[in-house]
Amino acid sequence: MNKDNEIVKVSFQFALEIVSYCEKLETDKKFIIANQLLKSGTSIGANIREAQNAESTIDFLHKMKIAAKEAEETEYWLLICNHFNNYPSPSVLLLTLQSITKLLSKIISSTKKKINESSNR
Repeated sequence: MNKDNEIVKVSFQFALEIVSYCEKLETDKKFIIANQLLKSGTSIGANIREAQNAESTIDFLHKMKIAAKEAEETEYWLLICNHFNNYPSPSVLLLTLQSITKLLSKIISSTKKKINESSNR
């Protein structure tokens, strides 16, 4: 893992936290939400990691956009969990996800700018 790459580090740590949270949900027999959240929450980092070996800048951008979509879905499931009193609180996960979403947004924006600048030459 590239230890200097902030988004890779943060998204990997988030995936570990999602796995732990989903294990708590499964203990409480909340299998459907746990399954959906596990898929989307770990997919963020998987797509970011895959983007590190992208074939082109456009491929990199595409993978980062997929990671951003997975982050949106993850937020959806966490907000559902947050809505119910009998679910463990996802507030820390929501805060972490917010910072990941901001980083992804900056990366996507700067990559788009880079693509536009290179196509205008």
